[in-house]
Amino acid sequence: MRIPSVNELKEKLFRLFPEYPFSYFTEPARKVAAILREKSFKGEIKELKEELLENLLLEVFKKYETPSLKRVINATGVVVHTNLGRSPLAEEAVEAILRVSKWYSNLEYDLMKGKRGSRYVHVEEVLKEITGAEGALVVNNNAAAVLISLNTLAKGKEVIVSRGELVEIGGSFRIPEVMAWAGCILKEVGTTNKTHLHDYERAIGENTALLLKVHKSNYYIEGFTKEVLAKELVSIARKHGLLVMEDLGSGCFVDFSKYRLIKEPTVQEVVKSGVDVVTFSGDKLLGGPQAGIILGKKEIIEEIRRNPLNRALRIDKLTLAGLEATLRLYRCEDWAIQKIPILRMILRSEAELKKEAQRLRRILGRQGLKNISCRLVRTSGKAGGGALPKLELPSYAVALSCEKPAQWIQERLRKREVPIIGRIEEDAFLLDVRCLFPEDYAEIAKAVREVDHELSNP
Repeated sequence: MRIPSVNELKEKLFRLFPEYPFSYFTEPARKVAAILREKSFKGEIKELKEELLENLLLEVFKKYETPSLKRVINATGVVVHTNLGRSPLAEEAVEAILRVSKWYSNLEYDLMKGKRGSRYVHVEEVLKEITGAEGALVVNNNAAAVLISLNTLAKGKEVIVSRGELVEIGGSFRIPEVMAWAGCILKEVGTTNKTHLHDYERAIGENTALLLKVHKSNYYIEGFTKEVLAKELVSIARKHGLLVMEDLGSGCFVDFSKYRLIKEPTVQEVVKSGVDVVTFSGDKLLGGPQAGIILGKKEIIEEIRRNPLNRALRIDKLTLAGLEATLRLYRCEDWAIQKIPILRMILRSEAELKKEAQRLRRILGRQGLKNISCRLVRTSGKAGGGALPKLELPSYAVALSCEKPAQWIQERLRKREVPIIGRIEEDAFLLDVRCLFPEDYAEIAKAVREVDHELSNP
């Protein structure tokens, strides 16, 4: 069997897609030629018919043109889903990013003075307003915030931290390793389950620079436990002329206990406790783009800002635009809860979720399904993103089942142009409605209808 040359394949693609420049087809043509060689070698193709070649060209070019990073539908019930992009942004944040990306901006230009300015001013004042902090700095993620803060305040010196707070989060981010890269000397105190105030006091020495508290945002210890509060650390730090830093991890501005959920320390409460520095994520429970936020005493924040590492870790203009727009919504908590998707999803009532699940089941019921059964189930979700590990979020889902294993439905829905990601329970594929957007329902209905048709026409 003769395999067409790359140039011949490019010409065929050019005839199929004349709106593209001829040179655009080089790589797709090479991929098609490689597939044909492999199939010919294996004896899978004896004769290259024109219809087969055209179908292969269309298939390869469609895959070549499909972006790797794409929208997915989150039907898992996990709100801040790390693997699915964490926090979807509020409309205000999306619009702000679009404005700044489409045109020039005053990223580092002081419009009042007519000369170079600082990129950090765009979020500094609103952060100070919301949290009560004296100073604010933003870098590209919370790991960077922890790294640059420790490097600035305790390089070559001891940092005292409880053994029960030497956490590891996703991606093997470990506090001891970050401290090592920051040039600090780790000094562990207490035990895994119990650390007392006197443990810190006994560990303080001539080379101690900092007392570090790390919030256990992605796990919890129950039973015979004891931990020292930030305000208690501040009291002994002041006696010894030391600094106190708290890594909140997934920081939030809303007290969830007001809404009958588990209590999570807010950023405002930590700032009020008197710590010198607090770091947390801009996405996750805050609901903005990925960023690392550093708050604290004005002179300390200025010192961190001057660290040469800041240049390598600095935040870009698109993140700044999205973060500023998100932060401005927190000027009114009711506004934030209505407009920031993460907060709205976490605080959705069980009654509302039941109605949404019933609506989804009715929509699927109108698709004329012959092979897939749909039933309403009560279930529970998670906040996710390494936050609120003890919080169970009661929810409702539509459970899909058929003669094939649930994994079969899961795979079919996952491999669509708009992938639908759910979870399997008791051999049924669940579509939890907590994290669904209004636009998702039609896409789900279309997908389930097509999967059902595939079962009728294997």
